[in-house]
Amino acid sequence: MLKNLDPALNADVLHALRSMGHGDTLVISDTNFPSDAIARQTTLGKLLRIDNVSAARAVKAVLSVLPLDTPLQPSVGRMEIMGAPSEIPDVQQEVQAEIDRAEGKPAPMYGIERFAFYEEAKKAYCVITTGETRFYGCFVLTKGVIPPETA
Repeated sequence: MLKNLDPALNADVLHALRSMGHGDTLVISDTNFPSDAIARQTTLGKLLRIDNVSAARAVKAVLSVLPLDTPLQPSVGRMEIMGAPSEIPDVQQEVQAEIDRAEGKPAPMYGIERFAFYEEAKKAYCVITTGETRFYGCFVLTKGVIPPETA
């Protein structure tokens, strides 16, 4: 254990988050997403796991250390429901609450059509799968920057 780090963040996930640069993306996926197959096509090339937690809990852990690229544009995409792209299921509402809490203000997600989401996921730095069993618990996060401290 380390002080001040969310215990859901394991060494592999922390290494990947630290290795990412500004504008890199990561995927948080549910248990139904083809995580291993997609992860093999990412920059990292292997699947990461935050097991036995919901998507919202995993997002909370990741956002405890990862800055989002929110000043210029929405930086979290959500997989849209097929046939109902504007519908926001409970799993996505819970993740939105974690994003807003981490940012200290509303930071709305943007929708990505299901098959377009798969293609975006292949371009990500990494995929982190969770224990989320609800449908449409899949998200793409864009890493931002931490500005230098001013005197």
